[in-house]
Amino acid sequence: MRGFWAVYKKELYSFWSSPIFYVVAFVFFVLCGYFFYSDVAYYSMISFRAMQNPFMAEQLNITNMVIRPFFLDLSIVFLLLSPLLTMKLYAEERKSGTIELLLTYPISDGALVWAKFFGVVTIFLFLLVGTLPHFFVLEYLTDPNWLVIAACYGGILLMGASFISLGLFTSSLTQNQIIAATLSFGALLGFWIISWMGSIAQSTTWKRFFEYFSITHHVEPFTKGLVDVRHIVYYLLFVAFFIFLTRRRIDSYRWHG
Repeated sequence: MRGFWAVYKKELYSFWSSPIFYVVAFVFFVLCGYFFYSDVAYYSMISFRAMQNPFMAEQLNITNMVIRPFFLDLSIVFLLLSPLLTMKLYAEERKSGTIELLLTYPISDGALVWAKFFGVVTIFLFLLVGTLPHFFVLEYLTDPNWLVIAACYGGILLMGASFISLGLFTSSLTQNQIIAATLSFGALLGFWIISWMGSIAQSTTWKRFFEYFSITHHVEPFTKGLVDVRHIVYYLLFVAFFIFLTRRRIDSYRWHG
């Protein structure tokens, strides 16, 4: 794709030089640290009680009590923060007028969209790598299952990429970053809570329908260490769909302004 690397490097530079990134990173790491500490503290408390109760000792499981809750909490944190990372991708370009300049460069629409997408995915990957020391501490204290941890990271990365693709699309709809962030958060929250409708659906078909379109339903198996191709396909299709919509929006802007 012509011009991909030029736009990709530009996006990375814009993030490293933006105070928004450092604020988001600070909040992200503080919340992750708090959730990890809470999960470990709870596990330690239960472990101490289990020393006097053999039945409770049999129920202790580091995966279910620390690793899985931590990654589920991580998904909530990124649900809240991802709109802040994606809101400026196109909205700022349109407001400042640089989008017209970009569209005159010898850069294909596909390269422009994918470069912005992978730029934010790279930032998200950086944030995820920053949570690895938590598990090195866990390795020192106990014996976690690293295969489960790897599956959890894979699921969260796929979910994060889905969040980013939707945020990229909402940013292309407006010149206002606040509106873009609000649209992104509202849409993501809708995909998050749609599974609640499944709990009250009378029909099994409708229940499965709501569960399938729930963005959280597909990450839960990863947090259990289960890697299912069906869930990977869901996230890939989700990303492809919103990348497609973004490209159509950029095509429209190219022709109509």
